Amino acid sequence: MSKKAPGKHFRTGISLIELSQMFPDDETAEKWFEEMRWPDGVVICPFCESKRVTERGSHPNNPYRCKDCRKFFSVKTGGIMHASKIGYQKWAFGIYLMTTGIKGTSSMKLHRDLRISQKAAWHMAHRIREVWKVDHDKFTGTVEVDETYVGGKAKNMTQERRERSGVGKAGSGKAIVVGAKERESGKVVAKVVKGRTYNHLVGFVDKNVKMGATVYTDDNKTYRTLEVGFTHEVVKHSANEYARGDVHTQGIESFWANFKRGYRGVYHHMSPKHLQRYVNEFSGRHNDRPSDTKVQMNNIAKNMLGKRLRYEDLIADEDNKRKRRDG
Repeated sequence: MSKKAPGKHFRTGISLIELSQMFPDDETAEKWFEEMRWPDGVVICPFCESKRVTERGSHPNNPYRCKDCRKFFSVKTGGIMHASKIGYQKWAFGIYLMTTGIKGTSSMKLHRDLRISQKAAWHMAHRIREVWKVDHDKFTGTVEVDETYVGGKAKNMTQERRERSGVGKAGSGKAIVVGAKERESGKVVAKVVKGRTYNHLVGFVDKNVKMGATVYTDDNKTYRTLEVGFTHEVVKHSANEYARGDVHTQGIESFWANFKRGYRGVYHHMSPKHLQRYVNEFSGRHNDRPSDTKVQMNNIAKNMLGKRLRYEDLIADEDNKRKRRDG
């Protein structure tokens, strides 16, 4: 790849031709998923973690059987592909499309490119986003913190909707996402929060940044308390100050810019219910982006286990889910 190319030119990508050669059929893709899940070649039962597993060729959908718990399973069992009728090749291609689309990949594109229904494509995309939801160590270097608003513009709403949602002053009626970027590693973590209060914003910093680190923010008054426990510097956006030497939040703002391009140009709408998954997608893809495309795909395949997302849970109303938990 040309060293003069823009973006992450040092990465080794995968062309569509190379992708089709890597995964020419379901059997090849299935073998790849198995190598990622069981790298030492020992198949482990997802139900009882026994290694006493036998292969049963008479069950193509569940080719393995555990001698201890006597259950049948496949490499799909217990992960994001659990109970999926979509073939392994299409799953591998879907991971590639979601990984390489830095501004996002719509369910309609997955639907057209993979020749699956839009409903199945939408479910697949959200399942893959579950893999990008990972824990991380607290940031210790120089950290930029900022928040952004997600939602429709007031001028595009009816008066009734504006009044109902509370849209009026800046940001009101929209979802709030707060994020932090560590300059040294380039890593980003972001979370949807319910407000701009101390508990929401400063609480986010306390959870994701180690005490004693240097934190740069704008002049939002809520961040003032960061002076206790952190080296806190402020850039005064209200006075049209956007950088003062090394003090700025342009790194995290650049991340928001890419996120908003995906929002406006690809997805067009992100419901509050699923917004955190979209945030996980953009932050997870951003954090993995310096790696080669093959490594990025391997990381997703290796971290599928335990992140099953059923369609009924995906579309369930939050109140109904709460009732089921309480009942």
